[in-house]
Amino acid sequence: MVPKLVKQILLINIFGRDQVGVTRTVTSELSLFDITVLDIGQAVIHDQLTLGILASVSEEYSISSVVESISFKLKTLGMRVKCFSVPSKSYQDWVDQQGKQRHIVSLLAPKIESRYLAVVTEKISEFGLNIDKITRLSGRTAYQNIDCSSQVCVEFSIRGHTRYADSFRSSLLEIGASYDIDIAYQKDSIYRRSRRLIVFDMDSTLIDSEVIDHLAVEAGVGDEVAAITASAMAGELDFEKSLRMRVALLRGLKQDVLVDVAKRLRLNRGAEYLLKRLRQLGFKTAIVSGGFLFFASHLQSILNVDYVFANELEIVDQFLTGYLKGEIIDGNRKARLLRELAVREGLHLEQVIAVGDGANDLPMLQTAGMGVAFKAKPRVIESAKYAISHTGLDGILYLMGYSDRDLQALGSD
Repeated sequence: MVPKLVKQILLINIFGRDQVGVTRTVTSELSLFDITVLDIGQAVIHDQLTLGILASVSEEYSISSVVESISFKLKTLGMRVKCFSVPSKSYQDWVDQQGKQRHIVSLLAPKIESRYLAVVTEKISEFGLNIDKITRLSGRTAYQNIDCSSQVCVEFSIRGHTRYADSFRSSLLEIGASYDIDIAYQKDSIYRRSRRLIVFDMDSTLIDSEVIDHLAVEAGVGDEVAAITASAMAGELDFEKSLRMRVALLRGLKQDVLVDVAKRLRLNRGAEYLLKRLRQLGFKTAIVSGGFLFFASHLQSILNVDYVFANELEIVDQFLTGYLKGEIIDGNRKARLLRELAVREGLHLEQVIAVGDGANDLPMLQTAGMGVAFKAKPRVIESAKYAISHTGLDGILYLMGYSDRDLQALGSD
């Protein structure tokens, strides 16, 4: 059979009030002309529909007859139609662009202000990237009395090659810091929705404080330990040395105090919801902490975490001795444990997510396919691939591409 020659490529844009039957009407009308659809896209914002169809019209039909037919049919529905001829070279250039790299820019904030969109889109243009699609992943939001704890996520699908990916990422982080919002940049790859293991630091990541600081207050050495902790997390002190120094100051603390401190620990915003959804999605989860096993195990029972690795305090006759048992979990061991878990679960490292806040988390953040610095120190934010500083831990779900609608479909169990 001899294929029909294409006379012209036609772009059909349809606008108007969303209602039942618009897409059926236009496609039924196009079928009368034996039209091949090259591309189609539809979106509804509030109650207004926009439908675009890129069509090839065979030689035996005139473009004007196609346009007149569609316009007449849609006029009865109160819809507007605009049609444009597309030169074959322009169409071929568009087809050729499909081989270009695709990237995702995620914008997270309590509310999306136009100035946020302006600075982000300006930066995208500045680096020679083109926006293909903009999608809201979060649910519909109120227009007044917005809760400061709410989260809105808008995702930009962008296309193009840039030799300055690190500079682009740094620029977006600077914008985020200036406006108190979170902006993440990543390649749009097959691994984005196929990740299956997430590894968390504990102190100041899953919980909102450092456990050792609580213990130090109970032991009467709060100021001394807090100063060492701050220096260690900022990368100014060797982690193992600083940890042993702090634990030594806890000598003589009664074991019962650990139970009391565990009861007072507070999860960071979004932690419980995130772990719940990860379980529903079939993820394996782990706590790999430079903190203490007693508290990590406590969180494991609350959050149903699969694996826990942490340092163990030595206790003799119900009192802390000021020493630790076994090998210390420092930054390098965190990264090794992450690799071992990936092997155990049969996963590629690109399928692993790591979340942490301190300098000792950097090795595992850089080992994982997706390393997220959560409310982290400046050095960690600069070195990590992703950062969340102004929204909750559950914002990680948006970075993985899950929408509120996806997650609500999982149910509440």
